[in-house]
Amino acid sequence: MSEEFFHILKRSEWQAAMLKQAYAPLSLATEGFIHCSTWEQLPGSGDRFFRGQPDLVVLRIDPQRLTAPVKVEAGFPHLYGPLNLDAVLEVGDFPCHEDGSFSHSKEA
Repeated sequence: MSEEFFHILKRSEWQAAMLKQAYAPLSLATEGFIHCSTWEQLPGSGDRFFRGQPDLVVLRIDPQRLTAPVKVEAGFPHLYGPLNLDAVLEVGDFPCHEDGSFSHSKEA
């Protein structure tokens, strides 16, 4: 996969990852991969997994910098290993609307 992709998480999880210099969420242990999204998939992923949750961020990831493999499965990028933080190009706020839904408010 050569196009950038994205990962949504709680701000507190990102802060913990920066302190540890590693990011390996629970899904990596339970499912074997980290769920990611393309730009177009972000609002739907937010609605499905994070509806109404405050204090979220979205990571913009450069797949060329990853140390773990990425597979596109059912149309979604899945990272099969921990996310090395130097692959993160940008971290942006990912707020929900008053009704709890998500949309693209600006480029991440």
